[in-house]
Amino acid sequence: MGMMRGLDADKYDRQYSDKYLIRRIANYFGKYRRQVIGILFAFGLLAVVAALRPVLVAAAVAGLAEQDSGVTLKWIVIVLVIAAATEYGMNWMRRRLLTRVLGNVVAQLRKDAFEAAVARDLAFYDENKSGKIVSRITGDTQEFGDVVLVSSDVISQFMQVFILLAVMLSQSWVLTLILLATTPMVMIAGLAFRRLARYVTRQGARAMANVNDIIQETVTGISVAKNFRREAMIYDEFVDINTQSYRINLRRGFVLALIFPSLSILSGIATGVIVYFGAQLAVVGTVSIGGWFLFVQGVDRFWFPFMNLASFWSQFQQGLSATERVFALIDADNTIQQTDHRAPGKLTGHVVFDDVTFGYKADEMVLKNFNLEIQPGESIAFVGHTGAGKSTIAKLITRFYEFQGGQILVDGQDIRSFDLQAYRSQLGIVPQAPFLFSGTIIENIRYSKPEATDAEIEEIAYSIGDGEWLDTLPDGLHSDVGERGARLSMGQRQLVSLLRVLLQKPAIFILDEATASIDPFTEMQIQEALDMILARSSSILIAHRLSTVRSADRIIVLREGEIIEEGNHEALMAQGGHYAELYNTYFRHQSLDYIENARDMFKEKAAGD
Repeated sequence: MGMMRGLDADKYDRQYSDKYLIRRIANYFGKYRRQVIGILFAFGLLAVVAALRPVLVAAAVAGLAEQDSGVTLKWIVIVLVIAAATEYGMNWMRRRLLTRVLGNVVAQLRKDAFEAAVARDLAFYDENKSGKIVSRITGDTQEFGDVVLVSSDVISQFMQVFILLAVMLSQSWVLTLILLATTPMVMIAGLAFRRLARYVTRQGARAMANVNDIIQETVTGISVAKNFRREAMIYDEFVDINTQSYRINLRRGFVLALIFPSLSILSGIATGVIVYFGAQLAVVGTVSIGGWFLFVQGVDRFWFPFMNLASFWSQFQQGLSATERVFALIDADNTIQQTDHRAPGKLTGHVVFDDVTFGYKADEMVLKNFNLEIQPGESIAFVGHTGAGKSTIAKLITRFYEFQGGQILVDGQDIRSFDLQAYRSQLGIVPQAPFLFSGTIIENIRYSKPEATDAEIEEIAYSIGDGEWLDTLPDGLHSDVGERGARLSMGQRQLVSLLRVLLQKPAIFILDEATASIDPFTEMQIQEALDMILARSSSILIAHRLSTVRSADRIIVLREGEIIEEGNHEALMAQGGHYAELYNTYFRHQSLDYIENARDMFKEKAAGD
């Protein structure tokens, strides 16, 4: 069972019937009615011409017995040439139109899948790996397009069958019935592989998603792997996942390879039956030699689409499985449920937690009947040990997660009644690990306000320390930050993130402060930018630096999701409670008094030695 590791369905996967999938796919093609009509016309004409060829060949065989067979054969050859040219032209037209329409459909399907991925809330990404989601948006949509292209050939062949069947019926209803009697054999054989084909193709898609996921995760964390010299380990992990994908897809290939020989045997049996009974009827004159030859040719043409359908059934099922996975992503439900979509208006930043209960898992509550009020323009610093609920409070205000009980009010309005986009446009958020997009510094700052001019951005950027922080960069604001901001220090990244918020001028500011050590010069500039934001917003600070804690109007001390102390720095220190303990453990070494005392103690010790 080790080969099946990691191939379970994702939590949001759904099972759709083939009928529902085909109907939903048809809706995508419905936008291109004219082109589809042109494709169907080309299909029809192509089927008529293709079905005409064996009829003409049979007529040529029958005409050999006639006296003016030379004239007859000449005309048949001319018609065959015209038919071949028409078949080529219609096939080119069909392919051209289908490729264009299919390209548009795949592009739209990919857009819908990407839009759905962007719309999913953070809880969705907590439970599902991003690499697998990427695989659905890229690989599965492309797989769907490839299969539709293959399926179009099978559809064309089936149209030929119906035309050929009508001609055969006019020649001999007895042989036609014999031919039809052999058809259930191939149908039963094809359907026998259906369930297995659907299963192995779905497993193959999941295995490929695992490969994509580990590649993305490895490339993203390559610096960590190199730091700990784990290149060999991640390579071995990739080999295991890749080998699993290879074995799963090898089994899928075996199913495909098994279908075609099985159907070829059945086709041989059917051909033998038609040859034998056709010869019997030709001897007694019931069927002409040309008619008998038509049936001999017709067996292959009649069975070919059935054989193709069964042979490509695996691919067809893979296309349905791929579409099923894409639609599952599009249809996935968010945990965030808004009760209304009202515009919040200009917010002042008055935030109230009223008996709020929340847990990331139903049986693990982080907050229980939590109450807190933040006044407009007030800055609150949350402190506490890891897991106390500091970041959770910030994530609930931003509506990244759905709370299970109580309500959160902003300016007296339940945040579940707001239009999310309009509400979040008034929030300024700086995460603990500031994320910068590839591009320049000025482009990253403009991300919060696309309509901002270069002059506006420059004014804000140079308001921090007179722009001295830009002097260390090769091209100032136009310096390339690299992938994820790799060319900037952590302090510079945090500064760019703060400037992005300054440009936005939010009503509520949320800072999950980074714990990385930064130089005093950068810290001073970060604090300067922070002070500018605090002066104009209600602020929620998840603090790790003493300067940030002291700049807050009120400090909230949390333990296991409960407020155990609150007040300013001096008052809390005077209490000698949990905050004083946290301060002496985490913050005190950052204070100037501590540094000066440590320096004096070092000097005294050196003098004594």
